Amino acid sequence: MMSRILFYLIIKPISLLPLSLTYYFSDFLFYLNFYLIGYRKKVVLENLTNAFPEKNEQEINQIARAFFQHFCDLIVESIRVFSMPEKELLQRCKLKNPELLEAYYQNGKSVIIIAGHYNNWELAATACDLQIPHQTIGIYKPLRDAFFNRKLQESRMRFGLQLWPKKMVKQGFDENKNELTATLFGADQSPPNPKKAYWMTFLNQDTAVMFGSEKLAKTYEMPVVFGRIIKLKRGFYQFEFEPVEDHPRKAEHGSITEKHTRILEKEIIKNPQYWLWTHRRWKHKRS
Repeated sequence: MMSRILFYLIIKPISLLPLSLTYYFSDFLFYLNFYLIGYRKKVVLENLTNAFPEKNEQEINQIARAFFQHFCDLIVESIRVFSMPEKELLQRCKLKNPELLEAYYQNGKSVIIIAGHYNNWELAATACDLQIPHQTIGIYKPLRDAFFNRKLQESRMRFGLQLWPKKMVKQGFDENKNELTATLFGADQSPPNPKKAYWMTFLNQDTAVMFGSEKLAKTYEMPVVFGRIIKLKRGFYQFEFEPVEDHPRKAEHGSITEKHTRILEKEIIKNPQYWLWTHRRWKHKRS
């Protein structure tokens, strides 16, 4: 009941407002959290300090401040997606090089797109199907709240994106083997089982990286591309693809994971404020 009240009295009305207005709410939310509440602030500062040992306390605090400003923008931008028209969505998240995926499509190849929780990944995922020839598939973890889970799915699927629960990915590939798909994976979160992860150094730390996307790419011989999300200005992004591996079965074990993780690492180092630092990324230790 509470989730319905929250959605219809707060989230849905806010989603109908233009972002030029809701950014005022984002600014207020930033001030409230950064200076008073401090949600996940300790986690963010710890993650940044460990990732950038060469930076002093002032530099770390500057990045943290910029991150929380961007994080609050993400919240209002994601709310806006519930009611955002198609024309506005395409203006706010343009695909730079659709011809890369068009070439795979013409050759009858489904692809795997690896992206990080960097810039506005929700906006990019929602806008992707409108701009590529493949059927776009998003992998998600269902929410415990059934009402919010349904509303979030409806929002994400408004423009053609299909959603598969994590537990049904292999089944989805098997059932859709005759359809040309582009499956989106976020591979930069902490894996549920570190024993099945690929271990490497990432942002100066021993890191467990999810290996499922590489395993699926090899199983189904799907080319892998990295989805780079670039922030042009407040509320406007650019999505572009970079090839990672065209022949996964010929690639050495771990090389695909190494490549896409290194690409993301370079993006984070260049503009660290746009990555999701609130996540407890390094909670696992190598045994």
